[in-house]
Amino acid sequence: MLEARGLMVFYENMLAINNVDLRVQEGQIVGVFGANSAGKSTLMYTLSGIILDKKRKEEMRGGERISVFGKLRYHGEEISQMKPHERAKRGIILCPERRRIFPESSVLENLKIGAYLASSGEAKETLDYVFSLFPALERLKDRQGGFLSGGEQQMLAIGRALMAQPKLLLLDEPLLGLSPQIQKVVIGAIKEIRDQKGITILVTEQYARPVLPIVDYAYILENGAAVLEGTGQQLLENPDVKAAYFGL
Repeated sequence: MLEARGLMVFYENMLAINNVDLRVQEGQIVGVFGANSAGKSTLMYTLSGIILDKKRKEEMRGGERISVFGKLRYHGEEISQMKPHERAKRGIILCPERRRIFPESSVLENLKIGAYLASSGEAKETLDYVFSLFPALERLKDRQGGFLSGGEQQMLAIGRALMAQPKLLLLDEPLLGLSPQIQKVVIGAIKEIRDQKGITILVTEQYARPVLPIVDYAYILENGAAVLEGTGQQLLENPDVKAAYFGL
């Protein structure tokens, strides 16, 4: 479904992504794990195409020079230079780190904003699904996003991404700052989205322990490079992964 070959991203002279090869097959949940500054968000920006917008804006204002190299194919189509809105039309949808909801808009308005690529029928069906997936959002549908808790905002961010009709859903650190109880809700929702809707999911996280049990395949990033990969079970049993991510 999605295949990256030799991805490299430089911010000025700093190497953020270092020769990464990655493959996501249709119907999988794939994890990318790494510490802060390992390159996880830059990888998600590169896959979604947002890095190209950042590059253009930096060039316009004479700021930091961003260089992107490598090949990216989606359903066999070369998309390395494809604009982010074109990738979104093809079903590559990013749910960004730190939620980035519209705080002054209501829950319902946030969700409707996410439906810009959907037909009216798709929007209604998906809205019903989001409310069934996260019942709290239906109860809070008239509340402004800025007055939601962190967990509720994360549910809203995922729901808004679903409204855009993803075929490949990119979730960038969806567990960040959440309590263990809410983490379980979000992880359960991720698995349900794949199992019920058949949506392929790529998820990044700093802490592998909660997510590894649900992934089909995973990569470990260190300093922008993929240093380990394997099935979720293989990484769960890997002593280096246990030491680095589980403290065992």
